[in-house]
Amino acid sequence: MLYQPESEPLLAFPGLSRILIVSDAWEPQVNGVVRTLRTIAEEMRAMGKTVEIIGPDQFRSIPMPSYPEIRLALFPRRRLEKLIDDFAPDALHIATEGPLGMSARAYARRRKIAFTTAFHTRFAEYLQARINMPLALTYAWLRWFHRAGSGLMVATQSLRDELTARGFKDVRAWSRGVDLQAFHPEPKENWNLPHPIFVCVGRVAVEKNLRAFLDLQLPGSKLVVGDGPQRKSLEREYPNAHFAGARFGAELAAAYAGADVFVFPSKTDTFGLVVLEALACGLPVAAYPVTGPIDILGESKIPVGALNEDLQKAALEALNIDRSACRPHAETYSWSACAQRFMDNLVPTRAYA
Repeated sequence: MLYQPESEPLLAFPGLSRILIVSDAWEPQVNGVVRTLRTIAEEMRAMGKTVEIIGPDQFRSIPMPSYPEIRLALFPRRRLEKLIDDFAPDALHIATEGPLGMSARAYARRRKIAFTTAFHTRFAEYLQARINMPLALTYAWLRWFHRAGSGLMVATQSLRDELTARGFKDVRAWSRGVDLQAFHPEPKENWNLPHPIFVCVGRVAVEKNLRAFLDLQLPGSKLVVGDGPQRKSLEREYPNAHFAGARFGAELAAAYAGADVFVFPSKTDTFGLVVLEALACGLPVAAYPVTGPIDILGESKIPVGALNEDLQKAALEALNIDRSACRPHAETYSWSACAQRFMDNLVPTRAYA
């Protein structure tokens, strides 16, 4: 479901046929940013667009300190500029604020090329959690980064309101979707665990706030599906929880469907694609009333999840939700509509102001 205020006109430049996306988050990483960019690229190609994504896989790179799954491009400027020049985009989108994003931004500013950006990740909150970096300092840098663009895309109304209040300009609506062919209520994984099974799916990292889930006093079993830098330490700390590792494709869909409640403990995600995936598999959601869950779950006329500052109360309440309502709500989120809105938000490279 696209959030699209009636008062906000679509910009839609129909002549934009060659679209270039620059992203520090790209395959083989497994996260919401990569899934979103890969899927909308496929959708746009199906619409006849020529789409290229430049990621760290095309450069010499090093593992990110404390997070080796993420690669950071080393001195990408010269090669990046050649790749952009060779592609000659009609529209340039800078998806992330890392080394590639910074180099693309500098290139566009030097060449007087217009571009759009997106706010995928709460770097300010992540840096505060990891190294105690003051929020105000990081948000000041993020405002500087995005101010150079001709439109900042965000996934939810609540995030748009928040960033506008923090001084970000020209913030534009851009929702998300879910692959309804891949995620469905059947078949179900037989976990061979006591029911009810409360599952959390995603990257096992500090910013996902997994301890808030693992510390809950709940009946049945707690299950974590995913991998990441915190997995080994959390397995030692919570021996009564079941850690299943990463799942993909049909196995991931069955993992969702075989549980009773999906618990989403993150307070820093900008959307939460896993929430939509869980709903598509017929799984009620329990979460904090924060950006992402409050937007997705709050749009349903029939309850498909429970929001509460007390996550334990939300999880227990979600047990009583009718699972049959979850899938229909997920079906209101379309990747094709997401891709169309993305294209509507793009600007021609020649539109430098």
